[in-house]
Amino acid sequence: MLLFQTIVSPAQVKKAKNINYAGNTDEANTLNIFYKNDSIKDKPVLVFIHGGSWSSGKKETYWWLGRNFARKGVVTVIINYPLAPNVQYEKMGDDCALAVKWVSENIATYKASADKIFVMGHSAGAHLAELINADPKYFKNAGIKNPIKGVILNDPFGLDMHEYLTTAEKDHFYFDFIRTFTEQAEVWKTASPMDYVSNIKNPHLLFYGSKTYGAIKLQTPKLYEKLKANGVQAEIKEIKGKSHVPMISQMIFGGNQLYEDILGFIGQVVAKTPN
Repeated sequence: MLLFQTIVSPAQVKKAKNINYAGNTDEANTLNIFYKNDSIKDKPVLVFIHGGSWSSGKKETYWWLGRNFARKGVVTVIINYPLAPNVQYEKMGDDCALAVKWVSENIATYKASADKIFVMGHSAGAHLAELINADPKYFKNAGIKNPIKGVILNDPFGLDMHEYLTTAEKDHFYFDFIRTFTEQAEVWKTASPMDYVSNIKNPHLLFYGSKTYGAIKLQTPKLYEKLKANGVQAEIKEIKGKSHVPMISQMIFGGNQLYEDILGFIGQVVAKTPN
């Protein structure tokens, strides 16, 4: 039994928590890292940006995502970022870019490669993931070139905020989002990843639920079509029977199909990346 413990313990998932990525003391600028303590180096790394309407959510909720991916050989970084009403979307984007910068500069310590950085987001987190990927100002502000090798969007909300906010019912969601995106239509366009699609060159994997919000079912395929028209590697999958929150909560279970899809995507992209 002791021998068995000796054999398996090096492969257990380790967690490094509450690391500040912005050089301050704010909890909003911290991240957790999940990695397998084994002899394999240069693993791919996945940076996950949580959802929550840009006004709620925290990295601790998604420990299971980090654990499951780490068990499958992907070092996983779950980040916090500042939320509305304390800040608006540009500050969120700047800080998400700083988190990715920190990963690119430090992740080798955790057996991953800075040349294999993938970013994944759900809902509002998917909006921020695509925003920092598509609008070059965010990594310019961070002082680095965009290091993202591939993007995974899980039920992305807000790919075209201008379209959504100009047509949406003026309900509590609308007024919640206004805190993040102001009442100015021009700002809504600036905040829309869809407006920067011509800048996108890296491969994408897109998921959306068959029972999710109408805006997501409209805009996710629209992004896919634009990427394909521009010659960008992209794959889209509609997940039957899933509404918005279950699109991410289904991944609590390590055997969920989305893991297989994401691991296949990461492996495919890494195989095409020059050493």
